[in-house]
Amino acid sequence: QVQLVESGGGLVQPGGSLRLSCAASGSISRIAAMAWYRQAPGQQRGLVAHITSGSATNYADSVKGRFTISRGYANNTVHLQMNSLKPEDTAVYYCAANIRTYYNNFRDYWGQGTQVTVSS
Repeated sequence: QVQLVESGGGLVQPGGSLRLSCAASGSISRIAAMAWYRQAPGQQRGLVAHITSGSATNYADSVKGRFTISRGYANNTVHLQMNSLKPEDTAVYYCAANIRTYYNNFRDYWGQGTQVTVSS
């Protein structure tokens, strides 16, 4: 059993910052890539940022230069530092991870999501 739990969402004014965190727990043998996705009302879920086990990163064009993804390897965490937030960043943000457990091969796991609202 694996759980991903996100934290750090909330309401922020345009131009402000938020830091999202996600902690993976359970019978984890190894974590490969981790990522953040987001879904705004009426839109499909899309990739925001991705980080490999070797710390290579990839970002959606809309967040490049404003968001930074990082990993905490010691405690199976991933973070998303979001700066210069815009109203169009408003969405539910989901953590995802490709995990091998002691019982199963690698598969994708998802968190429940955390709401980020950017509004004055």
